[in-house]
Amino acid sequence: MTLSVTIDKTKQTLCLKWVNMTNPSINFQEEFSSKIPALTLLTTLGYEFISPNQCNAMRSKVASNKATDQVVLLPIMRAFLTKQTFMFEGNPHHLSDSAIDKIMHELNPAMNLGLQAANEALYNAMLYGVTVTEFIDGKKTSQTIALIDWNNIDNNSFHVTEELVVLNSEGTSSRRPDIVCFVNGLPLAVIEAKRPDSSREWQSTNAQAVSQHIRNQKPKEIPHLFAYSQLLLAVNGNDGLYATCGTPEKFWAKWVEEEISEPEFHRLKNQTLSPKQIDNLFGDRPASIKDEYKSLIAGGDLVVTDQDRLVISLLQPERLLEMTRMFTLFDKKVGKIVARYQQVFGIKALIERISSFDEKGSREGGVIWHTTGSGKSFTMVFFSKALIWLEELAKCRVIVVTDRVDLETQLSQTFASGGVLSDRDKSDAMATSGRRLAQQIGHGNERVIFSIINKFGSAIKYDECYNDSPNIIVMVDEGHRSQNGENNIRMAQALPNAAF
Repeated sequence: MTLSVTIDKTKQTLCLKWVNMTNPSINFQEEFSSKIPALTLLTTLGYEFISPNQCNAMRSKVASNKATDQVVLLPIMRAFLTKQTFMFEGNPHHLSDSAIDKIMHELNPAMNLGLQAANEALYNAMLYGVTVTEFIDGKKTSQTIALIDWNNIDNNSFHVTEELVVLNSEGTSSRRPDIVCFVNGLPLAVIEAKRPDSSREWQSTNAQAVSQHIRNQKPKEIPHLFAYSQLLLAVNGNDGLYATCGTPEKFWAKWVEEEISEPEFHRLKNQTLSPKQIDNLFGDRPASIKDEYKSLIAGGDLVVTDQDRLVISLLQPERLLEMTRMFTLFDKKVGKIVARYQQVFGIKALIERISSFDEKGSREGGVIWHTTGSGKSFTMVFFSKALIWLEELAKCRVIVVTDRVDLETQLSQTFASGGVLSDRDKSDAMATSGRRLAQQIGHGNERVIFSIINKFGSAIKYDECYNDSPNIIVMVDEGHRSQNGENNIRMAQALPNAAF
């Protein structure tokens, strides 16, 4: 096998084509251009590669190489649960076998409700844990058990496999997603890898990968795999797109990284795998492929592609858990949403900003600028999720200020459908009058308050409309229209140490 190098004049890039000289009819381009680079990079990032045969054995209680609709790596999930403890009457206790069995049963997706509902139910189980009943010395106790350790990443297990054979929902045939990434045995990320050169000049091969993802989510295909998925990637060696469960084709997006430096991308791309990792990854492949990979690595540093940047940016374990926990939400109208890169890094900058204090002890404020239709309401919801999950911001309250009634209604509905507010919370959060706003500011304990800026003019007349806590975050929608004039002055007087 030799490596043929050609120049793509339309893209001004080098195309690497693997040619088998003994049997030129065999095409290794997809394997070497996209799939193996992704697998080696994931191994570098900390995922343990398991072969398709090993994976099949973990998915079934009976050793078998037949296709199965079970997509959870059962022994890995069970091993994680075995390590979990809960406190009862001052002492730690391990889970009983029956409690573990119940949790494992709860992980079966409720596909009769449809893919989105099943995905949301499993997402909530991952986020909040599963409640089980235990008996300690004859005493009954209900305990909520985590499926993922969000705070200590080292307590989780990360695995990756290829060509996962999944039986379709009708039991008549199977599909084989190219790469699946697991956290504690749960398939959180699915990748479709294609060759870089398209037979259709007007269409990237990534479009084919996206189409494959969408097809596989259909009711008669393998939606039960996607019931667990949080990130979906389409890659072709040169570049890639990402989305989440249920994302229409037009909303699959590119990622632009702002935290990881180019030297770090280069280091990760060219980090040498250990002999054991290489043997593990190439154990089921012909020896010639392993030898060709070694010769490629020995030939010098490899160039970082946009596929590499996408895989590193979204699938390094810490970022995968971060995207799942803080930058994913379900909206009743739109469906499941995963944040765009500008929302992620805008919120991260915002969090860093409000975590610093000025000389008066007030949190720093700032501006996040959005174009029309770019998702500012969802950015607010993602930020509120950060306030819920980040320990250092858990004591903060949020006041959402708009200048129009319809905006207030829209935002409150977005917060509610995004899971930040329950229906009761939504009712309590609304500042229905100036007096009500004054009470909420001075004596309330609502985590989120909604108000029209005009209400500050009447609220300030009440003595209770004052709170000098630095733990109040004021998010002002359409700020360019409302951050001046008397109402803005009254708002600043009522909340002297708030971050705006």
